Amino acid sequence: YLASPHYGERWARHWLDVARYAESEGFKSDEMRPNVWRYRDYVIKSLNADKTYDRFIQEQIAGDELFPESTDALVATGFNIHGPDESNATDLLQRRQEILNDITDTVGSTIMGLTVGCARCHNHKYDPILQTDYYRLQAFFAGIKLHSNMPLIASTDRASHDEKLKIWQEKTADARARMAKLEEPARAQFFKDRKKRFSPDVQEAIETAPEKRTPLQWILYYKGMPQLELGSFDPKNLKPDALKEYNDCKSELAKYASLKPAEPLAWAVTDVGPQAPTTHLLATGVYNAFREETPPGVLSLLDPSAAVIPPVGTATSGRRAAFAHWLTRPENPLTARVMVNRMWQHHFGRGIVGTPGDFGSMGEQATHPELLDWLATQFTSGQPGTSAWSLKKMHRLMVTSNAYRQASVVNAAAMKVDPENRLLWRFARKRLEGEAIRDAMLTCSGDLNPKMGGPSIFPELPSGITTRGGWTDSKDPAERNRRSIYVFVKRNLRYPFFEAFDMPDTHEACGRRMVTTSAPQALFLLNDDFSNRSAKGFAKRLVSAVGADAEKQIDLAYRIAFSRLPDAEERERAMKFIVGQSKLAGPSDQNGLQALTDFCHALLNSHEFVYTD
Repeated sequence: YLASPHYGERWARHWLDVARYAESEGFKSDEMRPNVWRYRDYVIKSLNADKTYDRFIQEQIAGDELFPESTDALVATGFNIHGPDESNATDLLQRRQEILNDITDTVGSTIMGLTVGCARCHNHKYDPILQTDYYRLQAFFAGIKLHSNMPLIASTDRASHDEKLKIWQEKTADARARMAKLEEPARAQFFKDRKKRFSPDVQEAIETAPEKRTPLQWILYYKGMPQLELGSFDPKNLKPDALKEYNDCKSELAKYASLKPAEPLAWAVTDVGPQAPTTHLLATGVYNAFREETPPGVLSLLDPSAAVIPPVGTATSGRRAAFAHWLTRPENPLTARVMVNRMWQHHFGRGIVGTPGDFGSMGEQATHPELLDWLATQFTSGQPGTSAWSLKKMHRLMVTSNAYRQASVVNAAAMKVDPENRLLWRFARKRLEGEAIRDAMLTCSGDLNPKMGGPSIFPELPSGITTRGGWTDSKDPAERNRRSIYVFVKRNLRYPFFEAFDMPDTHEACGRRMVTTSAPQALFLLNDDFSNRSAKGFAKRLVSAVGADAEKQIDLAYRIAFSRLPDAEERERAMKFIVGQSKLAGPSDQNGLQALTDFCHALLNSHEFVYTD
């Protein structure tokens, strides 16, 4: 299982929950983010390769600073800005502060296991986290700049790419220049009109000469310019002669399209430069209520001095690199304990600390604190003969333990003493997530497409659902039947099947999914088109494999759906059910496919199918 490429697909889902991964902006427009899927593939690839957890974190916090030659590390930095963002906001200072708050809160809960967000407006009421600490942590990210279309050309390929690009540019220089000249009046007018939307400080940042811009002005410039650039030019507004010239230029460009080298793009961050804007403590957290300057630093309880920022180059501040190194020090008391607790939670259904994003005094206390510390030590030091920070080695340690191999059988005496199973006297049954249920159905029907990676897919939505920003079903049915990890994640429209089974809101990090039992879940499994198609495909698969022999069909169905054979009573009941359904279907069901489909549908709706036991 650990060697399977599907291991990464399975466990990536858990990390994407805490990384608040989504492929749209949120807010009213909920615009799509076309290149974010590369981060999802990065996580899958990293887990399959058993990339050490310290490297995994370092790449996501500061991959551009620490590993500038790695395109994977550049993609990883998208972690910092996966939160929602109102891209057409005009108050850019407020927009920037909301992004910084999101980063700080997410890093706190996801990696450090602390609710640092409670200190945004005042000292934390329960944990020893000062308001100053909140902005010390935030200062590590003060200089970040978003790239929604960051080129991903490896250094080894750069020379070849640049040579091909130079040839294309030379061949098309005249056509591109003529088109730009024709577009210029519309673009200039759009720029002039749109700039008026911004406050004077933003307009000043845009108008200031590059060599005179401060770090904060550079950030405002980069945030403002996308709103001032005409997104699409409509040549229909040109006069006839100009329109003919424009179309001639387009035709000229098309002749050389094959010469232009492909350039993969990513959602990533870098710093605006070697100097970051000053960070201030904000009175009651208000974005423009500046108080004293706050240099970057970690929690005062652990180290009250300002962080030492070693140089990492001339184009970046090095702040995030320093923070990433601090987070992943083996002696750090937070990072390793938080991660092994997350892994334990997903294996056992509940973490040793039941609140995986809050190890503070208001979170649940550890049921086995010594075990948690021991696991963290094993994780960071490596077991005998193994490497440190290995996720796969920690998986192996947990699932080969006696605790994991407990049966799910209920013991009345133990239940009386420990009804919540905090002492792990049995293995707790767990319901599959909606994504896993969908994948299991596709597996039973034989329709699961194992293709890995690439842009996300769009399965069919139930009739009557509309969405702003569009959701166009993937044209190829085989593409729609890929694993659920590849389903497009839209903030304002969670895929309904997943939402019914408690997929979290992606506007913020989710360390532990709620598990509910509701009528819509039963109705989806009974009535949804996908559920019924899966049952029919399941039945056809049985007929194809064993023919019309009902007893063999039943045995194989149990093997596929439950990984076991039916007992005598189950086989008898299944036979009676199929015979009864055949009678109900009447002569129209000559080959018994409808009756068999009903039987398969019943299996897909059973508790045993949607729970692990």
